Amino acid sequence: MTRSPELARDLRLSHASAIVVGTIIGSGIFLVPAEMMQAAGSAKLVYLAWLVGGMLSFFGALTYAELGAMKPQAGGEYVYIRDGYGPLAGFLYAWTWFLIAKPASIATLAIGFVRVLGNFPALSFFARDSVSRPLPITYGQLVAIAAATLISILNYIGIKKAGDFQLVFTFVKVAIILSIVVVGFSYSGGNWQNFAGSFTGAKGGMAGFMAALVAALWAYDGWNDLNMVSGEISNPERNIPRALIFGVALVGVLYMLVNAAVQYVLPAGAIAVSPRPASDAMAVVLRGLGAGMVSAGMALSMLVAMNGTVMSGARVPYAVARDRYFFSALAEVHPRFRTPSVAIVVQAVLAVVLLLLGGSFRQFFSLAIFAEWLFYMIAGTTVFVFRRRDPQAVRPYRVWGYPVVPILFVLASAVLLYFTFRDNYPNSAIGCLVILAGIPVFYGFARRRRSNA
Repeated sequence: MTRSPELARDLRLSHASAIVVGTIIGSGIFLVPAEMMQAAGSAKLVYLAWLVGGMLSFFGALTYAELGAMKPQAGGEYVYIRDGYGPLAGFLYAWTWFLIAKPASIATLAIGFVRVLGNFPALSFFARDSVSRPLPITYGQLVAIAAATLISILNYIGIKKAGDFQLVFTFVKVAIILSIVVVGFSYSGGNWQNFAGSFTGAKGGMAGFMAALVAALWAYDGWNDLNMVSGEISNPERNIPRALIFGVALVGVLYMLVNAAVQYVLPAGAIAVSPRPASDAMAVVLRGLGAGMVSAGMALSMLVAMNGTVMSGARVPYAVARDRYFFSALAEVHPRFRTPSVAIVVQAVLAVVLLLLGGSFRQFFSLAIFAEWLFYMIAGTTVFVFRRRDPQAVRPYRVWGYPVVPILFVLASAVLLYFTFRDNYPNSAIGCLVILAGIPVFYGFARRRRSNA
């Protein structure tokens, strides 16, 4: 009897760290300083929000480091929720990720990549229609579809190739970000007094600071993707904790340096009214060359983040199908490339469908936002479940500061959940319905699983 191929543990510590750093850093750091200033109203409070957001994300990374080292299996959060709260809870997580969250994330990054490129005059034609019937499709949509497809092909032909891509271009991305920091602080017209500035039209108060903190936490989002590829990381008991801790810490330092460079160049009022504060700050220093540098950095950031999203997303349906609670084809591993090939293809098809829908796919993404943070919170609580249920289990890494650190992360997730639900009530409510719609689907597969057994 021929043994079925298994996923290859070809990702080293450097690859794992690049997945963390490259997936977190998208467009957020280049854009959210304006939103944060409009909310907090003070340069000092914006910086404090970055610090607090970084600490809370770091606490999340420490919590996931214990879970990932203890259960280094493909699927990450699916495995923790399944083992902590049962197969139904795990399935609802996988159902939401597979159906909406990951395809919509890929589509969002692809469209963002195209829109940033469209800022270059030579690529302004991206906004024009290439096809008008039966469905209007712009050149930009075609480029976005091509980008999502090529990244999916890269992941199809080997986790090592996708990991190498992630490593090389994350290094380039970090170099661009550090260049922006150096250019900003080299500006002769910069002013340290900007750090004491304020924006009078801000929301202000505790509500304003919390809104700025929520924006910062969104910019830090994505570090959990590493745990989804735990089944392909070499020496996972050591490398998962190291990559999570180093990666989130590095991103925190980079984010605060970029924010400081922008604040050194621009006063608080200018940051608050700018749609692209980092780009405007570089334009002040280097004119068109500076804005182009930021645009290049944003485009590369989104492409690398897309690679991490494609890589991690395909492992969730693979894991639930491997447990025979979903279509068995999704659990297939390519005999040559040793990747979850069918899951990658189906995920790419779902993302392309959303891209063909154009702007309306954003509605799907907003449906998933509430569900994402709900499951982050649930996955974080499983560390308490496993500590109580299996106190003698082998734990290669134990979260520092237990139980305070995991509690703070769960509370931070709950705060984000509250603000997300309050500010986006209709879509959050529909998102809950999407999750609940997975219940009859689960029982259908569970019934078939029992009959096959």
